[in-house]
Amino acid sequence: MAQFDVLTIGNAIVDILARCDDDFLDENAIIKGAMNLIDAERAELLYAKMGPAVEASGGSAGNTAAGIAGFGARAAYFGKVAEDQLGRIFQHDIRAQGVHYQTRPEGVAPPTARSMIFVTPDGERSMNTFLGACIELGPEHVEEDVVAGAKVTYFEGYLWDPPRAKDAIREAARIAHAHGREVSMTLSDPFCVGRYRAEFLDLMRSGTVDIVFANREEALSLYETEDLDAALDRIAQDCKLACVTLSEEGAVIVRGAERLKIDAYPIRELVDTTGAGDLFAAGFLFGYTQDMPLDICGKVGCLAAAICIQQIGPRPMVSLKEAAEREGLI
Repeated sequence: MAQFDVLTIGNAIVDILARCDDDFLDENAIIKGAMNLIDAERAELLYAKMGPAVEASGGSAGNTAAGIAGFGARAAYFGKVAEDQLGRIFQHDIRAQGVHYQTRPEGVAPPTARSMIFVTPDGERSMNTFLGACIELGPEHVEEDVVAGAKVTYFEGYLWDPPRAKDAIREAARIAHAHGREVSMTLSDPFCVGRYRAEFLDLMRSGTVDIVFANREEALSLYETEDLDAALDRIAQDCKLACVTLSEEGAVIVRGAERLKIDAYPIRELVDTTGAGDLFAAGFLFGYTQDMPLDICGKVGCLAAAICIQQIGPRPMVSLKEAAEREGLI
């Protein structure tokens, strides 16, 4: 019997969200829609320029873990914080969501990571991330019993930025496969794909990763093409299972020659796209680890994403389990 349904591994980040217009992005040289890595000095500068802000625990894989727990599944998380205020906020929030989280903080320097997220009127988010304590995540933080006891271990592509995290992921994948488990990753960001394209493809083609999550732009970047069908054909050859989200067009699930198109759920208002892909992964992996058919897994993912984008911040403020029950999905 598995102890956990999904273990997620990622950068433990506290999000600081504020609204702005496109001129603000231009004036401050912020790349719209991307995750921009910044140093401590620029983090302080952007924070000083932010308008009224909301602080919320985030980080891509942390959001996915919280979403999985929100569906009533058993989730665990690895991620590094410091012994500071933001670290305590992150620890409290993810545990309050019902996620197993035991990665120990070690000192106050470097400090807990934070991401200044600027949300423009179109709902697009532009992230400016100071990795802080995340760079300390390494193989020694991989809890072997947790990896061995999780049906799926899922990690974010952003982990390829902190240098030692790669070794942690490879060790976790080794343990998972040795115990007959599966490994999944999200490509995270088109710019992240651009930085690590060859390494991501090697993870897939070597069998280190079994299941891949991407959005349209990430899939196109991975294969350096503008033809989505061509990208889907290639990703089908490179991994066992892939989920590609298509914004308002829903998603497509790819397994070998199989293509399952999943429609997006209608929404009342687009508020903030922060965490939409993270919550899609949460819904899909919830269904997948409960042995649901792939099309139902996709529908649960699209439902979670639709809930996420109608609020500020990536952690749903309503019960995902109850929402899925109302839709007859569980």
